[in-house]
Amino acid sequence: MTPAQKLIALLVLIVLLMGGSAAGAWKVQGWRYGQQLAEQSRLHADDLSAISSGAAAQVRADQDKRLALEQRLSVSDQTHHKELSDAQTNQARLRDRLATSDLRLSVLLDATDPASGCSVSTGTEAVGVVHGGARAPLDPAHAQRIVAITDAGDQGLIALKACQAYIREIVAPASL
Repeated sequence: MTPAQKLIALLVLIVLLMGGSAAGAWKVQGWRYGQQLAEQSRLHADDLSAISSGAAAQVRADQDKRLALEQRLSVSDQTHHKELSDAQTNQARLRDRLATSDLRLSVLLDATDPASGCSVSTGTEAVGVVHGGARAPLDPAHAQRIVAITDAGDQGLIALKACQAYIREIVAPASL
């Protein structure tokens, strides 16, 4: 072998060794990079699992709150319905008593008013709040209208009370 051939062979050997070492380093770096990617993937999966379990717990808590609110509202609605039906029953009884003349509504007259000029005698029944004052009985038709007006007012007050209770139920848990 001539010295030039030896030099070329040596250069080829050096290039092959350099290429082999570069390929080996490339392979080792690929393994390391693969391990890093696998570790990042595992950490990412762990993070996603923690986030999804936290979200599921939040959904369960929200569902429990909604269910509790629905139950409280149901109880409130039942209470409202009972109060309304009791008021309607009482109003119906009062209308029946007025219709059968079992009960007569009367008004207290102002005895000091000289313009009234009415000499109605004091009632002898003990069915009144004010005793001893001059009273005038109301016409049954007028009494029925008064009862209807008070019935509508009672229903309105009961509905208002139910609405206020509903708002309190909605707002109170939200402020917690």
